[in-house]
Amino acid sequence: MFETFEMAPPDSILGLTDAFKKDPNPNKINLSVGVYKNAAGSTPILRCVKEAERRLLEEEQTKGYLGIDGLPEFGRLACELLLTAGHEALTSGRIVSLQTPGGTGALRVAADFLKQNLPTASVWVSKPTWANHPNIFQAADRKVETYQYINAAGTTLDFDAMLQALNRIPAGDVVLLHGCCHNPTGVDPTADQWQQIADVLHDRKLLPLIDFAYQGFGKGIDEDAAGLRTVIRPGTEALICSSFSKNFGLYSERVGALTIVASTTDAAQAALSHAKISVRTNYSNPPQHGGAIVAKVLGDAELRGLWEEELAEMRGRIHDMRTLFVETMKQKAPQHDFSFIADQCGMFSFSGLTPVQVDELKSKHSVYIVTSGGRINVAGMTAENMDRLCSAIASVL
Repeated sequence: MFETFEMAPPDSILGLTDAFKKDPNPNKINLSVGVYKNAAGSTPILRCVKEAERRLLEEEQTKGYLGIDGLPEFGRLACELLLTAGHEALTSGRIVSLQTPGGTGALRVAADFLKQNLPTASVWVSKPTWANHPNIFQAADRKVETYQYINAAGTTLDFDAMLQALNRIPAGDVVLLHGCCHNPTGVDPTADQWQQIADVLHDRKLLPLIDFAYQGFGKGIDEDAAGLRTVIRPGTEALICSSFSKNFGLYSERVGALTIVASTTDAAQAALSHAKISVRTNYSNPPQHGGAIVAKVLGDAELRGLWEEELAEMRGRIHDMRTLFVETMKQKAPQHDFSFIADQCGMFSFSGLTPVQVDELKSKHSVYIVTSGGRINVAGMTAENMDRLCSAIASVL
């Protein structure tokens, strides 16, 4: 039967990593996949994670199954990180959380949950959005639509167009929003714009689904959650898909959470029971180790303080690379303005490079970036590779 199969196309992002690994050029540069790199070009294990693992190794008594929704302590602390411990949604008990295999796992559980419980609802994603968003929801038989987000130049938010699009979405549909550090553009709404977005969602009875994969990578832990907290008003319902891959460096552990905010305590428990069915028929229950690390760090004052320091270091390095890139490109190609990249947040930016230029960067210079919009992972830049990178970009402009 399998002999009739043709090769499926490679993933638009992870496929680039495969090509990068096979490239023999010792000076190759990978700015495609969203993985944080330090100044030495490697993905480090955080010191707080190492210490948490040491303690867990000494304390662990069993490798038994977790419940369908994962570690209770992980769920509680994940909710508090999103909204703060004293938030009305937590104190009223109208919020529940499930531990998932990464943020992608949370999205897929959410997609299955929507299919079973809101079968006629379409999912609206920003144009552009993370390349895997449409794939995840279409795989769960969800209809995916788009709303305008970035301006024609790919440098700033076209907020008027976004607001007009949101105002045309039918009541009962689902709107996927990036909580911060928009992937792939690095362009986020302002506080006032988030307020207007929240008004439209509320007035038009739209269900927000917030993908929150980069908390702490933009401006700060609480600053990055400001938009999400604006949307979660008293009585508001929402789905939140969060990830600990980036802000804890736990890429291989696959740690995420699906958080459901309902209008009442009873509604939250009912929604949780349906989400558990989605989990049980998918992966049954989540792995323990990564979630235990996060719970150990967030639940210990010393480790929490160390984590916040390390997160600030990562955030600061990304900001420094943005600034250095803009300054270097000004020297290498003064006729081209890349200053907008310094104003954006998080790991990603649209470079504005065309597909032809992107292909030339790969074939002639062994520089790997995503074709769509020329998305670059700023966290993959280093002081050592910056001159080589900017020279290559200048040569294809």
